[in-house]
Amino acid sequence: MTTRLSPRVIGLAGAIFGGLPFVLLGAFALCLSAQTPGSDTLRLSEAIQMALQANPMLRATRASAVAAAQRIGPAGALPDPEIQLERMRPTYGFNLMAIDQVMLMQMIPFPGKQGSAHSAAKHTAAATSADADEQARMLTAQVRMHYFDIAYADRALEVMRRTRGLLRDFLEVSTTMYAVGSAVQQDVLRAQIEVGRMAEEITRMTQERLAMVTRLNALLGRGTAIPITALELPEPTGELPETDSLIARALQARPALRAGAERVAAAEASLSGARREFLPDFKFGLGYQWWPTLPPLVNFMVGFNLPVFAPWKQLAMRRQMAAMRDMSQAELLNQRNETVARIIETRARAEQDRNLARLYRTAIVPQARTAVQAALASYRVGRLSFMELIDNQMTVNRYETETYRLFADYHQAVSDLEAWVGGPVEE
Repeated sequence: MTTRLSPRVIGLAGAIFGGLPFVLLGAFALCLSAQTPGSDTLRLSEAIQMALQANPMLRATRASAVAAAQRIGPAGALPDPEIQLERMRPTYGFNLMAIDQVMLMQMIPFPGKQGSAHSAAKHTAAATSADADEQARMLTAQVRMHYFDIAYADRALEVMRRTRGLLRDFLEVSTTMYAVGSAVQQDVLRAQIEVGRMAEEITRMTQERLAMVTRLNALLGRGTAIPITALELPEPTGELPETDSLIARALQARPALRAGAERVAAAEASLSGARREFLPDFKFGLGYQWWPTLPPLVNFMVGFNLPVFAPWKQLAMRRQMAAMRDMSQAELLNQRNETVARIIETRARAEQDRNLARLYRTAIVPQARTAVQAALASYRVGRLSFMELIDNQMTVNRYETETYRLFADYHQAVSDLEAWVGGPVEE
């Protein structure tokens, strides 16, 4: 029986049996450079712009901010005036004289109550607007996280597919060598296992990519079945500002901290209003009466409420507003502490990812490729087993995919930093 081999396999077999190992180096050295963005590439800036325009949750948050702004005017306005119409008729005897009256009444809160309510509504609206800004920044960070996860998956799949092709060549060569008695059956079995394992990894990564695309499309506010093709994954090149600079910028510009400060101010205004609840609200009335047989009368009325249930109402309201003020202050302090801690942690992670990515790209991956070349030469002269050759190639595969993972992790860490700081951080 005659076995027909492809030219690619013949070249590989020739390199193993006595050819040039350097010719095979190109087959082992999996390309690490990022894919060149094509015309169908979804750029990161485009994805962020789509999310900021179409994301449903961001639209809801912005609508909430608009609604809060519309509550400022009513909070500082006087209650609506009242008009009362009365007709009085005696019920005794045969006196059919009737008295008609119209009265205009207006309730006026004690001075300072309306100002406190207006101030509380104003600060609450400002806090809601800052929440919308924070939601936009967090949405941007989420888009970038899923974007770079998909970009990493694309590069990892490319490395896996190339490695699978090389392992299939190994399988054909080992099968041929086993047929002529130059290799053992264990080499064939190991090659089959590695090909199957790589196919499993490709299937798993492909399904994970589909899930990532679904989540990214949901953030972009479009159909989850819309395909996403090529994505950008640049190599880390920028430098990050010092931690103290990032913290100072965050404490000054982060929208969540502005929202917390506005809520503290709103709680202070509400507490000021609650302290005035002991003071009476006044009601003024102006009436006009006319009689069938007597001249018309004009009357004027003044009234006010009595806080006789203060222990159950006004004092409880004051304690409630004081507790709300304390809660807002504690939440703001916690947000500041959390912001500082997250900035320190995230910047350290970004620096680690960038340094490791550079180390992998400039040292570890080239050394691993050189190790594969040396292993191939040793296998050719019988000094290295076929299994060790495959192990060396799988090590290259692992290091290259890890390099892309570090690229993605770095950009995701920078995204988190920008969300916490409230603006761009890379120089």
